[in-house]
Amino acid sequence: MASFGELAKQETPAPTTEAPKAEEDKAVEEESTATFEPVVKLEEVEVTSGEEDEDIVFQIRAKLFLFGETMLDKGTGNKTWRERGVGDVKILKHKEFGKIRLLMRQDKTMKVITNHVIDPRIKLEPNAGSDRSWVWSAFDFSDGELVETVFAMRFGDSEKAGKFKAAFEDAQKHMEKELAGEDTADTTAGDEAADALANLSTKKEGEEEPKKEGGEE
Repeated sequence: MASFGELAKQETPAPTTEAPKAEEDKAVEEESTATFEPVVKLEEVEVTSGEEDEDIVFQIRAKLFLFGETMLDKGTGNKTWRERGVGDVKILKHKEFGKIRLLMRQDKTMKVITNHVIDPRIKLEPNAGSDRSWVWSAFDFSDGELVETVFAMRFGDSEKAGKFKAAFEDAQKHMEKELAGEDTADTTAGDEAADALANLSTKKEGEEEPKKEGGEE
């Protein structure tokens, strides 16, 4: 029987085989060729901007500001100028009805930041201390409801600001004629209706008025 010392001297035999590999031959994954059908199929929807029926009369780059309360000052009456966004401002004329409006969308998001009819009564005033910006007020519809809003629009230079003012005032002249035409049409229609009523008779031609019974006068 071998003693403890003799056993200690015996070397542990080295393993004669390597540890089994984790199935190297199967390690390479096969490329998946499976196809998956979506649970819900979405149909393509044509996206419209609302400008399809309008012609661009004038277009220029600008930065828009609004004068009013901020979200933090809501209801306090504290008003200040705040930037609304940068983008292309357009003067658009409807192809059928001839109405002209001012439209501006914010870059990247394409959010409408001003949308109002170019009313002949609007006055573009120069912003204090600047020859390249204009201030005016109008009933804006950019958020889905008419809100009286004070705008300031700044352009790259005074020349561009002048071109915008000229195009805006030309649009106002056109709108003034459009509105005058509507008033004339309404007046003419009213006169024709009044004449038609005046020519009406309560009896047919050759027919006597009905006599009152009992000799009543």
